[in-house]
Amino acid sequence: MAMTACPCGLGEPYEECCGACHSGRRTAATAEALMRSRYSAFALGEADYLLATWHPSTRPATLDLDPDQRWLRLEVLDRTDGGLFHTTGTVEFRAIYRWRGRRDELREHSRFVRENGRWLYVEPV
Repeated sequence: MAMTACPCGLGEPYEECCGACHSGRRTAATAEALMRSRYSAFALGEADYLLATWHPSTRPATLDLDPDQRWLRLEVLDRTDGGLFHTTGTVEFRAIYRWRGRRDELREHSRFVRENGRWLYVEPV
């Protein structure tokens, strides 16, 4: 059986990359790894994972993903801290998508915190 490449862009098979985070077999080790797994969750419609990895102080009550929005590519532009020995970090990224036949991009500088050993998305900087 052929393995599907992970949407996050690292070139690994999905099940060994972000799929391991989505299924709960592994937690993201860094802020960038969490950001990549969240991008993949958007691309694959994994709303429960997105909510579970969103900090409670900024997490919405529900999340309705638009099935017409197709995430095409992720580019990590910059990162600050967010490593194995940090408790905070930021990741700047550009995500290319297509919506209703039109190509566009989302550019964000995201803030992350690590609590109880788990990285969580907080908000845009």
